[in-house]
Amino acid sequence: MNLISIQSHVAYGHVGNSAAVFALQRLGCEVWPVHTVQFSNHTGYGVWKGEVFAAARIGEIIDGIGDLGVLGTCDGVLSGYIGAVETGEAILASVGKVKAANPNTSYCCDPVIGNRARGEFVRPGIVEFMRQRAVPAAQVVTPNHFELDRLVGYETTSLAAILRAAADIHARGPRAVLITSVRSDETPDGMLDVIASDPNGRYLVRTPRLATPANGAGDLIAALFFFHYLRSGSAAAALAAATSSVFGLLRRTHAVGASEMALIAAQDELVTPSEKFAPVKIGF
Repeated sequence: MNLISIQSHVAYGHVGNSAAVFALQRLGCEVWPVHTVQFSNHTGYGVWKGEVFAAARIGEIIDGIGDLGVLGTCDGVLSGYIGAVETGEAILASVGKVKAANPNTSYCCDPVIGNRARGEFVRPGIVEFMRQRAVPAAQVVTPNHFELDRLVGYETTSLAAILRAAADIHARGPRAVLITSVRSDETPDGMLDVIASDPNGRYLVRTPRLATPANGAGDLIAALFFFHYLRSGSAAAALAAATSSVFGLLRRTHAVGASEMALIAAQDELVTPSEKFAPVKIGF
């Protein structure tokens, strides 16, 4: 499988392409990374150095790959954090170029907007871009619970409301939806839910909530879900594989007290998770 991953990149830690690329390669996937930024570290530290690349550079890199005559062998395009609307438009244009070379290519949009702890942390216009442009262009969408509410424009606290919101996302075009960090009024204390939905049904995996730094965990699970979904064609199977790997990796990160995901030390969790979670069907 060949995937293009258009995301941020950091030298220290594992977020964006620094999380997705190695994980996908460890699973045997060829990854063609396109970096939107090159930073020293995740911005959550409060201080960092580096450069935000011009949106035009994304198209240049895709054109360069196209000049090699290999875009037709690309199975999917994955995108994550978008720093500006212009970057988002460049990503969608790039997806269009890949799809022109291979109409069977799938696009996975991880619509990074924010989370419960920090609220929205993207620039003005990004939420509207995600709602109106990126989500309708994607075949797979992977919001967290906070981002799901922003995409549909209303709060979801019950499981029924979350499933209704997932249906609203499907109605805009995406075939598969992954919702991470779900905490509904049915989620027990100390637990966390992950929900996946596709035409075959809606599925839930419930895991213990770990008190460990999780920078990059959303980027990682989006990449893993996309890979496993393309390989299996099943949201349920992709949910089980991705959730099991990420939970195992975070548990080992917690065990050693690391401040960043122990992606390298715990890489076996990507291939053979130490604990496997079975999805429960909760919808049609």
